[in-house]
Amino acid sequence: MSETTIPYKIYLHEHEMPRQWYNVRADMKHKPAPLLNPGTLKPMTVEELSGVFCTELAKQELDDTTAYIDIPEEILKFYKMYRPSPLVRAYCLEEKLQTPAKIYYKFEGNNTSGSHKLNSAIAQAYYAKKQGLKGVTTETGAGQWGTALSMACAYFDLDCKVYMVKVSYEQKPFRREVMRTYGASVTPSPSETTEVGRKILAEHPGTSGSLGCAISEAVEAAMGTEGYRYVLGSVLNQVLLHQSVIGLETKAALDKYGITPDIIIGCAGGGSNLGGLISPFMGEKLRGEKDYHFIAVEPASCPSFTRGKFAYDFCDTGKVCPLAKMYTLGSGFIPSANHAGGLRYHGMSTVLSQLYDDGLMEARAVEQNAVFEAAEQFARIEGILPAPESSHAIRVAIDEALKCKETGEEKTIVFGLTGTGYFDMVAYEKYNNGEMSDYIPTDEDLKPGFDSLPEM
Repeated sequence: MSETTIPYKIYLHEHEMPRQWYNVRADMKHKPAPLLNPGTLKPMTVEELSGVFCTELAKQELDDTTAYIDIPEEILKFYKMYRPSPLVRAYCLEEKLQTPAKIYYKFEGNNTSGSHKLNSAIAQAYYAKKQGLKGVTTETGAGQWGTALSMACAYFDLDCKVYMVKVSYEQKPFRREVMRTYGASVTPSPSETTEVGRKILAEHPGTSGSLGCAISEAVEAAMGTEGYRYVLGSVLNQVLLHQSVIGLETKAALDKYGITPDIIIGCAGGGSNLGGLISPFMGEKLRGEKDYHFIAVEPASCPSFTRGKFAYDFCDTGKVCPLAKMYTLGSGFIPSANHAGGLRYHGMSTVLSQLYDDGLMEARAVEQNAVFEAAEQFARIEGILPAPESSHAIRVAIDEALKCKETGEEKTIVFGLTGTGYFDMVAYEKYNNGEMSDYIPTDEDLKPGFDSLPEM
């Protein structure tokens, strides 16, 4: 097919939207290790998880065998307000880089939350409403997940309590106010409102917080409030399942024009975006149908894949959640306050951790200044102001395209553009003022987190 027949934006028609989520675990030879009850060290059951999560979500969390799960009609109806999202050919970026590579990005910023997070938020809110709950609690780092969940809860008339990582709460007041506009209550974490928050503040006075801290507070609040359950925007198997709509749409759009990607790139914090993007392609690789080069890109200041240990660890700083086997820096690890944006989680999705450990994908850590250099380059050339998280993927996509320029290879590169960066202007301001630093933790910095790993 000639270049001229491939449009700048490839849109699917409404009837071409996925009607099922894809569960990559069904095709994994080595299944993710089970979540363990921290008290008994035995695999968690649906009944046990149902005390924290909605029952249907608990079932999805533990389902290792069902490849495709129907998307309920009410969720499909909501999806149609902003999906299918466009797959964009970055012609302008290709020309600027003078690369023979073909670059595509899946843009998930076409909704008010400004990110891909809404794909799972609406699903989790739906199951909470269906179960007859009053509300849900959650944590948020950069704020995209909290914003998405507040929107989903408003749609289903559910109460929404958000614990927002303190540094983001202070740096992103407008993100916070969007949540409040949609009816959510927003508390900076760690806070004095929970027992675990008070404990963390006593041990780490003046801390800027972390996702691990906020998770602990949100879980405590849910378990201590009748009619509430906890929901999470990344890491969990159920979230990767819901986010598979990203990859399914991407694959359908590429197939429409006979395009086969060589390299698929996603930013990685807890794993929701990366897992959602690569799932159907990884399924083909696992089944031996096709081969792809997957690259997970994480911040050098929070390098769980590239410098973490593959071990059982607590999912939260307060150690109230189940144990998960994942690449982790230790539940006590708190990223530096000068770390911009999200991707602040100490561990990684158990699904992605297992795939990485099996050698099925690559991981790279990139530094902040290089990330924001790529972000501004992309904004000036492609016309979209990207979220800092997405810009990690942009950085490596540009790097790979420049390699193609050196070698003359005509590779096809696809990356996930998770959302927009309009609420991240404090970080952009620091970069533009030359005040952004490239903090990379030393081995000594990482040692306390590793020392806190539970003895199994």
